[in-house]
Amino acid sequence: MKKFFQYINDNVLVKSANLNTANVSIKIISGILITKFIAMFIGPEGMTLIGNLRNFISTLQSLSIAGLYNGFVKFIGKSKNQIKELTKTLSTVFYFGFFITMVVSFLCFYNAKFINDFIFPNFNYAYIIETFALVLPFYALNMFIFSIMNGYSKYRILLVINITSQVLGLLVTLLLIKQEKIDGALVAVVITPALNLLISVVGIAFRKNLMTYIQISAIDFSILKKLSSNMIMALVSSIALPIVFIIIRNYLVSEIGIKEAGYWTAVTRVSDYYLMFINSLMALYILPRFAEINSRQEFRREIFSFYKTVMPILAVILLLVYLSRSFLVTVLFTEEFRPIENLFGYQVLGDFIRVLSMVIAYQFLAKKMFTHFIILEIFLFVIMYISSVYLIDEFGLEGAVMGHCLSYLMHFLIILFVFGSSLFGVLNDDGLEEY
Repeated sequence: MKKFFQYINDNVLVKSANLNTANVSIKIISGILITKFIAMFIGPEGMTLIGNLRNFISTLQSLSIAGLYNGFVKFIGKSKNQIKELTKTLSTVFYFGFFITMVVSFLCFYNAKFINDFIFPNFNYAYIIETFALVLPFYALNMFIFSIMNGYSKYRILLVINITSQVLGLLVTLLLIKQEKIDGALVAVVITPALNLLISVVGIAFRKNLMTYIQISAIDFSILKKLSSNMIMALVSSIALPIVFIIIRNYLVSEIGIKEAGYWTAVTRVSDYYLMFINSLMALYILPRFAEINSRQEFRREIFSFYKTVMPILAVILLLVYLSRSFLVTVLFTEEFRPIENLFGYQVLGDFIRVLSMVIAYQFLAKKMFTHFIILEIFLFVIMYISSVYLIDEFGLEGAVMGHCLSYLMHFLIILFVFGSSLFGVLNDDGLEEY
């Protein structure tokens, strides 16, 4: 694990930690304040509706950029000094992304009533869906320029833009919630991405010469082919889980009540806060490190080193979260949310198991094990839905978090089975058997 800390010191802290840590910290602080306002001014019912809208927006945003930008950043980094290759990459991603975004926006706008009935049962907020459809292209443009700047390693300016956008979005959201209650909260959720147009404006001004490289004649579909595996894997993981969450939340509303669905949404929000740091660590270290690994010995050493050093710390943090759940409910929510204390146990246990499996599962992404990744992700989401519905029927609201825990346990066991020989098998004499 020495390489882990060396990598953090030599690469992560120097190049990205300021951007990542500050951005994640601002997101968490903003999330806490927004959650508190929702709890104070809207209550559990509003938490349910906002939870569904957030999940829906997450899905549509992923669709609108077609999962392009993870691989796009790497392409920019590799081709930024090769004008011809850079022109093809920028042009292809821009025009393909623009086409997909406009199709998604069009379908969303003209099917607003149908979408409303899915994410807001028994409520009429079709105008919210229509508003989101109108601002979606701004989000896609932001992501495009953000990716270019990321590819050029402009970490400081990205840090400033991120913090400014987060603070602006926070202030607008809090004001709308206080003034307009649930309507204001829903409007804030959909317009906040458009407020991040600041990213686009600054980005275009900073890299305006790049706009000359975006030419429709330079479109090269071989670029899309190279990005296709990243695109599909990103789409599956970023679309399926939010949809499953919406379905489970709707099931809770229909079988138990909208207030109880708000309790489940609240505890998952708490979970999101501490998992942000874990996910950031994975993206900054685990993924690039696994991409370098060519032997089972190295893979095994990295996994078990992470388990020995990071997981005990995470276990302590999650234990503190569980023990301080009463305090957290007081700080983050209101007395009306007191029933969520009973949900923390299975939620934090499920999150711990989730991280255990996530560390190994990053090997799918690092080695582009496309088929394995897709099958396992689909299995996870199917079993999460089935187990949650069954356990909700058996145990009520607590069944939702029990389903979360059970699904990630099964996910972890299957990953251990897939990578069993690499983690526990006998290595050859020199320990350098190719992985």
